[in-house]
Amino acid sequence: MADFDSGMRESRDIESGDVKRDLESGDVKVPETAHQISQDSWMQIAFILTTGINSAYVLGYSGTVMVPLGWVGGSVGLVLAAALSLYANVLLARIHELGGKRHIRYRDLAGHIYGKNAYALTWAFQYINLFMINTGYIILAGQALKAMYVLFRDDHLMKLPYFIVIAGFVCALFAFGVPHLSALKIWLGFSNFLSIIYIVIAFILALNDGKKASPRDYNIPGSTATKIFSCIGGFANLFFSFNTGMLPEIQATVKQPVVGNMVKALVFQFTIGLVPMYAITLMGYWAYGNQTSAYLLNNVSGPVWVKAVANISAFLQSVIALHIFASPMYEYLDTKFGPTKGGAFSLSHISFRVLVRGGYLTINTLVSALLPFLGDFMSLTGAFSTLPLTFVLANHMYLMAKKHKLSMPQKSWHWLNITFFSVVSVAAGVSAVRLILADSKTYNIFADL
Repeated sequence: MADFDSGMRESRDIESGDVKRDLESGDVKVPETAHQISQDSWMQIAFILTTGINSAYVLGYSGTVMVPLGWVGGSVGLVLAAALSLYANVLLARIHELGGKRHIRYRDLAGHIYGKNAYALTWAFQYINLFMINTGYIILAGQALKAMYVLFRDDHLMKLPYFIVIAGFVCALFAFGVPHLSALKIWLGFSNFLSIIYIVIAFILALNDGKKASPRDYNIPGSTATKIFSCIGGFANLFFSFNTGMLPEIQATVKQPVVGNMVKALVFQFTIGLVPMYAITLMGYWAYGNQTSAYLLNNVSGPVWVKAVANISAFLQSVIALHIFASPMYEYLDTKFGPTKGGAFSLSHISFRVLVRGGYLTINTLVSALLPFLGDFMSLTGAFSTLPLTFVLANHMYLMAKKHKLSMPQKSWHWLNITFFSVVSVAAGVSAVRLILADSKTYNIFADL
């Protein structure tokens, strides 16, 4: 852990214009980016990270983290996973500037360290990671719309897949109007305000329910085998909840000094930014025990209009948060295929976004409606993408980049992390696939959950 303190030291400055030139990174040529870089303050980056960690996903952590892990495993896990995630992200932030170059994409950094094959493999892992996160956001947005609809008309005419389609359409409209990550600006303020609304409402309503309720059952449900696999899945969900899988892309937008400013944003995320997430996760589990659902607002009782406000806030926040995690794909498509002339809101650029982003989100929406099992998607994403990208790859890349400067105990520490999280990733992947297969037998495709 001695690396963390040294991570606070800034690497040498590089002119922001350098990233606009074609660079040769480990035999991989880095293209120019069509999006803005080096424009944002560390506080705006902190808001981006906080938006992600307190997104509407927090309404599911009581059910997807605490229920399978219990009080002891869940509470201790939340603290340890946060500490390990902060550490791994600081490692990654430190090597954003490496070899005299600024690596504005995860795949660029992997390509610089390992070569061309790693570039392609990392891009594939990251694409899968972000695609599944975005799928989860569309499911969340659809669940929020359905929950609000049921408050007023519980006639079962409108099914969850219909609301998922509506949610996907709204996400597409937002994507057409916001050209890149830096352009979110005021939307980040709205996003955090919306997060406060649904977290405060859910917290108060759950607190009231918990006071009135009979003693809850906090035992981990299921058979012994089910408990084991659920526990492994809950562990993967823990690390999913704290990490983005796109730190270099977010760091690309921050002003110089890029390492120091990124570390400030990360410290904000893992201190102040965690308070709402911890509060609602623990309160939800305390109030409902192992009966907590994967969407907490389905458990709470209270005035209809209050729950409606919470649900619409969760819906709108999901739309904004999805744009963050879709931005690496948008950046790739805009840079590779987008028009080179005209401003971001010229007809050619808007038309391109409608066609390309609309197509991408259509696929996302179809998958969301086809398999709307949110908890399973969280486990699968954590297992196959978040754990390898954030922990296995980050530790190994740092080890490769700094191997001549690290002591033997430091190298051993990194290898321990690499080995441990590789094993956890495989185990969590098996658990997630098992859960999806089990749910697929229980529910039909396009299920109305």
